[in-house]
Amino acid sequence: MAAGADHGLKRIVWKRIQETIIKDCRKSEVWKILILDSFTTKLLSSCCKMSDLMLEKITIVEDLYKKREPVPEMKAIYFMSPTATCVDAFIADFKPTPKYKAAYVYFTDYCPDDLFNKMKQSCATYIRVCKEINLSFMPQEAQVFTCNNPGAFQSIYSPYSRDKTKTLEMLADQLVTLCATLDEYPGIRYKKDNNTENAKAFAELVDNKLAKHYELEEDGKKKGKTQAQLLIVDRGFDPVSPILHELTYQAMAYDLIDIQSDTYTYKAKDKSEKQALLNEDDLLWVKLRHKHIADVSEQIRKLVKEISANKKQPDGKITISSLAQMMKKMPSFRKQVTEKTIHLQLAEDCMQHFSNNVEKLCKAEQDLALGSDVEGVKVKDSMRTLLPVLLHPYSTRDKIRAVLLYIFSVNGTTEENLNKLIQHVKIEEEQEFILNWKELGVPIITSSASSFFSRKTSRRDRSQDETYNLSRWTPVIKDVMEDAVENKLDTKEWPHQSECPAAWNGSGAVSARQKQKNSSQDERRTGSRLIVFVLGGISHSEMRCAYEVTQAVKSCEVIIGSSHILTPTSLLNDIKNLSKAPMETFTMEEKRNA
Repeated sequence: MAAGADHGLKRIVWKRIQETIIKDCRKSEVWKILILDSFTTKLLSSCCKMSDLMLEKITIVEDLYKKREPVPEMKAIYFMSPTATCVDAFIADFKPTPKYKAAYVYFTDYCPDDLFNKMKQSCATYIRVCKEINLSFMPQEAQVFTCNNPGAFQSIYSPYSRDKTKTLEMLADQLVTLCATLDEYPGIRYKKDNNTENAKAFAELVDNKLAKHYELEEDGKKKGKTQAQLLIVDRGFDPVSPILHELTYQAMAYDLIDIQSDTYTYKAKDKSEKQALLNEDDLLWVKLRHKHIADVSEQIRKLVKEISANKKQPDGKITISSLAQMMKKMPSFRKQVTEKTIHLQLAEDCMQHFSNNVEKLCKAEQDLALGSDVEGVKVKDSMRTLLPVLLHPYSTRDKIRAVLLYIFSVNGTTEENLNKLIQHVKIEEEQEFILNWKELGVPIITSSASSFFSRKTSRRDRSQDETYNLSRWTPVIKDVMEDAVENKLDTKEWPHQSECPAAWNGSGAVSARQKQKNSSQDERRTGSRLIVFVLGGISHSEMRCAYEVTQAVKSCEVIIGSSHILTPTSLLNDIKNLSKAPMETFTMEEKRNA
């Protein structure tokens, strides 16, 4: 397995797959075919490579939904979601004529009885194994997971949504499989919000599903709570962090560069198009992703200079062009310098955007977000901070982001003032970018009297922290993580859905219908685990906080997750689309497999 995936959630998921699906494969010496749906394809791709599967005598990986040639002499492994679409596709492989000699079926999650019975009645003679392995979440990074469901945003917040309850149910099921995979039965708390009840409703769902899950152990012993805490918050709790221009490497790159599916596309010196995957297989990416862009640029140049010195290259300014010349002269040098070249290019792209526009924007954004300037002097008139941004020829999106930060800073503005701002930015036809935040419980329009009453929560004093002037803002979730670890969360603001005991209890996660050997018990950190789930998407800056708090505390591992990962662009598009009435009705499983 790749070195980058050799730790954290990805390692745990791969070990679970090895101890269930792969272990069963090892019992037979014959080569097998692995058949996946779209979700399990992404899941497997995130934690292993084709070479890993080949070692386990899996010779072909196929798409469940695509037309396939029969191979009647081979056995097939089906790793799929427990949906009607998947089960129907499976049955079609064996009726009327079987495509394969036998089937080993593994569901990501609990399979409803009606689907289980339908499959049993149609294909029982061909099914050798049928198990549920509790893996319906996506391990994005060592300490980050998602439910692979960007569409959940519309389902939860759109006033036209017809499937909010089903979406919350599905997210809760996926979160339960995360807890089971980690062998945790956490105490649950949620952020109380008078404007929306989403966090409370979701906390109740997860609590009930966890209780039901751990009652299904075969040995009849009821699992006790473990020393873990699960915090549930709604996206509206911190609207600032996902809108602000971030200057740490990962957050900045995903905001300013068009990175699709974690793939960075760039032009090489010879004008050819190159692609680089930004994931944990790239150890330099792991080392640099949470650092400030100024530190990143400096570190990459130092690394390249060290290589140059080792190869007796003359010192001087390191550029993409000079690296290309060096690589041509010494083919053996190419592999060593490739990843440095990628990050030098990406860092240069980020810095280009920064010097063109972002640097000037950042000061105003930071002052609006924090309510004070670099010297710590309180901003008395937020409008005076905003106006220079509106008068400068920034892009419309950048101006929208600045207007939103202004509105968030004053906890909503008057309708008259908002109309003037919308005219300034010239988005009369697209004012949903601003107005629709109300669907997340964020105050946008208020009366002049009520705007004096702040709904902002008190923040930790970080005035003594060493930070860059243009990176003074800290995501609210970091305060929450630190308070949770130090047991300082206010019970009025963070009610307990279920209590968390003070000691470890229980061992070995179980599946819905059969007990599975726990894959991570022996490697778990000594200490507790804090799991944070954000309904409606998480930003890269919030992901970074999980690592920073874990690093600072040591005794507690923080894991953060959500329905999906968002960028400022994707969030603004989602906000705007909340106004759209649904054109078509999709089932939940169609959304999941889209």
